[in-house]
Amino acid sequence: MKESYFSDQHFENRNFTQPLDKGEYENCTFRNCNLEYANLSGYNFNDCEFIGCNLSMMNLVSTAFREVVFKECKMFGLHFNDCNEFGLSFTFESCFLNNSIFYKTSIKKTLFRNSKLIEVDFSECDLSNAIFSGCDLSGAVFDHTNLEKADFRTSFSYSINPALNRLKKAKFSLSEIHGLLHQFDIEIDKNA
Repeated sequence: MKESYFSDQHFENRNFTQPLDKGEYENCTFRNCNLEYANLSGYNFNDCEFIGCNLSMMNLVSTAFREVVFKECKMFGLHFNDCNEFGLSFTFESCFLNNSIFYKTSIKKTLFRNSKLIEVDFSECDLSNAIFSGCDLSGAVFDHTNLEKADFRTSFSYSINPALNRLKKAKFSLSEIHGLLHQFDIEIDKNA
C-alpha cells in the first residue's frame, strides 16, 4: 500500500476516530485535534506542530518525530522509547506528559517548558543540554540518565540521585537542591 505525503497542511478541530492517513507529514499543523489511542506506527512527522491536541495513549512504534513542536497538548502514557530514533527531536511547551516513557532515548537539547512531567520515566536517557523550564517533575524517574549540562533551575519536585546519574555542569536552583539530597535521608532546614 502506497503511503501518502502531506506538506504545509492544516488540520483543525478534527476527531480522528477514523485513522489519520498513513504516511509522511511535513510542515503540517494539527490544532485542537483528538488522536487519543491512535495507531501512528510508522508515520513520519517532520517540522510539524501539534497545538491543543489530545495525543494520549497513541501507539508510536517506529514513529518518526523530527523537529516537532507540541504545545498545550495532553500526552498521557506515551512510549517515546518506541519511536524511530533517527533524528528524534521535539519541543514540549505547556504539555501534560504524565506517565510517559522516554527509556533509553537520546534526546539531547530537548526543551520542556511549563509542562507536567509527573511520573515520567527518563531512565537511561541522554538528556544532555536539555532544558526543563518551569516543569513539575513529581515522581519522574532518573536512573543512569545523562543530565550533563541540563538546566533544572526553574523546575521543581524532582528527585535525582547524583550517584546514579551523570550531572556534570547540570544547573539547579538552591531552593530545589533538596531534590538532589533526598536519598541521603538528611534533614534540610529551608528557613536557615
